[in-house]
Amino acid sequence: MREEVFHYRLANPTHREIMSHTNHGRKLNFAPGPSALPLEVLQKAQSEMLNYNGTGVGVMEMSHRSAEFGEIVNRAISNLIDLMSIPPNYKVLFMQGGGTGQFAAVAMNLMRLKPGHTADYFVTGTWSQKAAKEAEKYGKVNYVLPHSKRFQGVPHSNTWNLDDQASYIYFCSNETIHGVEFHDIPRTNSDIPIVADMSSNILTREIDVSKYGLIYFGAQKNVGPAGVTIVIIREDLIGRAMPSTPAVLDYKTIASNNSLFNTPPCYSIYMCGLVFEWLASHGGVAAMGEKSDLKSSLLYEIVDSSRDFYHCTIDKAHRSRVNVTFRIGGANGDEALEKKFLEEAANLHMIQLKGHRSIGGIRASLYNAVPVEHTLKLADFMRDFQRRFGATEC
Repeated sequence: MREEVFHYRLANPTHREIMSHTNHGRKLNFAPGPSALPLEVLQKAQSEMLNYNGTGVGVMEMSHRSAEFGEIVNRAISNLIDLMSIPPNYKVLFMQGGGTGQFAAVAMNLMRLKPGHTADYFVTGTWSQKAAKEAEKYGKVNYVLPHSKRFQGVPHSNTWNLDDQASYIYFCSNETIHGVEFHDIPRTNSDIPIVADMSSNILTREIDVSKYGLIYFGAQKNVGPAGVTIVIIREDLIGRAMPSTPAVLDYKTIASNNSLFNTPPCYSIYMCGLVFEWLASHGGVAAMGEKSDLKSSLLYEIVDSSRDFYHCTIDKAHRSRVNVTFRIGGANGDEALEKKFLEEAANLHMIQLKGHRSIGGIRASLYNAVPVEHTLKLADFMRDFQRRFGATEC
């Protein structure tokens, strides 16, 4: 165990946070989404459930046209701008339809930025693959990377096929299913707008928003409950939608109505606002980045030192910090052993560790609301499980 982790354990005894959760009958939740929310945020929402800020009604009962809800929206936007240092020439939009809705919205709003109606897509996992397929309905998709049936990382840039006449460049910064993450923006030699799906790693590290034309993310992993999708878009890209774009997917319509064109997912927006306040009070994005690196390294160090008892197929340069995926019992996995692992973890109140149904194995999702202490407990269990069922010790 690394020295800094040892000192962290001394300063923050594992049982403290765990007991805080178990005293409330709560599990240690490693779900990939919808995922864990900070306990403090849930308690705050609970205290305001019946009577928000003296209004005599809860947020779920409140008119989206009311001054009180308008204040909730504006405060959430302002807090996100502060957290991410969003430049003044960008708009923050609250939309519906999830990340899947944005697969179409991005293409319908941006595909016609240039005459060729072409977009460059980096396909590094299931979600970018789905996004590219959806975009094909609205223009030509240029697949930047060589075709592969297995997603294990990002191929070297000398294999990339970029179109210098593309309307935009699209990538998913973190693929939750396979556990592939871009640790920086794809390097290109053009001024073509870059679009990023950051649904699963937003606010887990600092980024320079000015390098992107558009960033979007579903709330249900690091930001809040399911139901709202947040779009951060540079103003010069607004108002370029194709005529057939539905009003609820048109960025100009949503921006000009301050996200209140139709009834928005009011409670989800309110919860996002509480999460933004929680993040600010806990050191902001920089602090979350440090914890994200620490949590993921705790598990990867066990995997890498296990002599293939735990096996991660993802290239080390592109391993996700927020979705740690691995097999147990070798590269192909021993399903019986993995089932035993999940059963024992559940007995220790650790849930949602099963890998995605399409690839199997184990997946630990380490979003911002998952405390370091919970990850330490999982790490301890992994070591113990190998001692009991592995041929060698880690």
